[in-house]
Amino acid sequence: MMFQIFLNASDGSSSVNDQNLVLLSYALGGLALLWFILMFIWKPNKGQPPLPPGPKTLPLVGNLLSLDPELHTYFTDLSKTYGPILTLWLGKKVGIVISSPALVREVLKDQDTTFANRDVPAAAREAAYGGSDIAWTPYGPEWRMLRKVCVMEMLSNATLDSVYDLRRRELRQTIKFLYRQAGKPVNVGEQMFLTVLNVITNMLWGGTVKGDERASLGAEFRQVVNEMTGCLGAMNISDFYPALARYDLQGVQKKTRILAGRFDKIFERMIDQRVNAVGDDGKESKDFLQFLLQLKDEGDAKTPLTMSHVKALLMDMVVGGTDTTSNTAEFALAEMLRKPEILKNVQQELETVVGKGKIVEESDIQKLPYLYAVMKEVLRLHPILPLLIPHCPSETCIVGGYTVPKGSRVFINVWAVHRDPSIWENPSEFRPERFLDGKWDYSGNDFNYFPFGSGRRICAGTAMAERMFMFSLASLVHSFDWKVPEGEHLNLEEKFGIVLKKRMPLVAIPTPRLSDAFLYE
Repeated sequence: MMFQIFLNASDGSSSVNDQNLVLLSYALGGLALLWFILMFIWKPNKGQPPLPPGPKTLPLVGNLLSLDPELHTYFTDLSKTYGPILTLWLGKKVGIVISSPALVREVLKDQDTTFANRDVPAAAREAAYGGSDIAWTPYGPEWRMLRKVCVMEMLSNATLDSVYDLRRRELRQTIKFLYRQAGKPVNVGEQMFLTVLNVITNMLWGGTVKGDERASLGAEFRQVVNEMTGCLGAMNISDFYPALARYDLQGVQKKTRILAGRFDKIFERMIDQRVNAVGDDGKESKDFLQFLLQLKDEGDAKTPLTMSHVKALLMDMVVGGTDTTSNTAEFALAEMLRKPEILKNVQQELETVVGKGKIVEESDIQKLPYLYAVMKEVLRLHPILPLLIPHCPSETCIVGGYTVPKGSRVFINVWAVHRDPSIWENPSEFRPERFLDGKWDYSGNDFNYFPFGSGRRICAGTAMAERMFMFSLASLVHSFDWKVPEGEHLNLEEKFGIVLKKRMPLVAIPTPRLSDAFLYE
C-alpha cells in the first residue's frame, strides 16, 4: 500500500540518473546505520518517561510501510490497541497520535504555547510561499500579525456583515443555475465549491465565474484545489528523510510547485491591476487585496507584511476557504438524502420561518435551530480536518505520562474523538437532535467536540464558514426538493486528506418547490 504512495510520482519525477542512484544508495545505507544506533544503542536520559507505546517498527522505514492511506481510520484502529496516545516512527521522524479529550486538553490548552508550532511539510513550503501564511508560520510576532490581519480585519463579523450583499448575489446566481438544471443530475459539490469560490474571489479582488463557464470552471478549479490539498496531506518521503528531500522522490514538491504557480499567476495579475487601480468615483478600490497592499506599505517595521505574506494569505483564502465549506455542504445534503425525514424536518422549519413565498435571507439563519443542529452533526461525523493540521512541540515535554520529543509530528485525531462511543450515543449515526439542547459549541473550549480546533491555532475562518454553510444549505433545501438519480447508490464513504472529502461526488436532481418561478430569478 505505502509502496504505491511512495512511487506514485508524476511528470517523470521517479527517474534519477546513475550518479544520483549511487548517492541515494549511500544515503540509505547511512540512514540505516543511524536507525540502528537510535533504536538499539541510544538510551533515554535516566528518569525521563518513555515514548508512548506503538506498533513494532522496521529498520530505516519505521512504520511507514504499514500505514493505510485512510490515516484517520487507521490511527483510530491503532488507538484501540495501543491507547489514546501512541508512537509511530515515520522514517526518522517521531509521529505522536492523540485521540482522547483529556490528552487533547493537555496539548491544546495546558501546553498550548509549546505545541503552537507546525511541522511544516515540503508541500506547504511550496504552496504557501515558504510557509508565510497563517496556517504554517511558526508561533511568534509574525504569526500574531497575520492572525490579527485575518481575524480582526478580513474575517471579522463587521467585515462579513459589510459584504452580505455579495454573498447573497452569488448564492442567488447558484439557485438560478440550479433552477435551469431542474430535473437533471447536478454535481452538488462542484456547484457549492464554485459558489464559495465566487464569494471569496469577489471579497478578495472582485472576480467571479459566471454564465456558461460555471460548470466547466467549477470542476477545473475544484480539481486544482483538490490536488493541492492532496499534496499537503500526502505522506511525503522528503518530510521524513531530510537527506533525501533534494531528490523529491514522489514528485510532491514539483506537483505542488506547478499547482501553486497557476494560482500565483492569478495573484500577480490581480496585484498588478490593484497597484494603481482607481474606481469610477475616483477613489481606490477597497476590496481585501487593496487593504492588504495598503497594509504592506504602511505596516509595522518590526513585523512587516511582505508581498509573500500577501500572496500566502490569498492562497489561504482561496484554497482553505473553498474546499472545506463545499465538502461540508456536500456531506450534509448526502446525509439528509440518506435520512429523508431529516430533510423534511429542515424544510418544515424553513417553511415556518421563511415560507414558500419568499427566499431565504442570511438574517433568517439565526431562527433555524434544527438546521444549526444539522451543521454541528455534520462537523461531528465528518470533521473538515480529521487530524487538524499537525502540531510540533518546540521543546520535549510530557503528555499523558509519556515523553513527546521536540520536533515530533503530533496528530490530533478529531475524527476519533467525535466518534468515541464513551462520549456519543450511537456515534456513527447521523442524528442532529443530539445538538438541539445547545450543550455543544465549536468555540474550542470543549475537547469532546472541536471541529475547528482549539487554542492559539484554532481556525481563523470559523465565522465565515458558519455563515456560508448555513446560508447555502438553507437556500438549497428551501428552494428545491432533492433526489438521487434512479438506480444510483448514495455513497457516503470518506476519502482522507488534510481536508476530508466524499469518496464519490454527490450527484442529485433538484426539483423547484417555491410558489413562484420569479423567486428563482
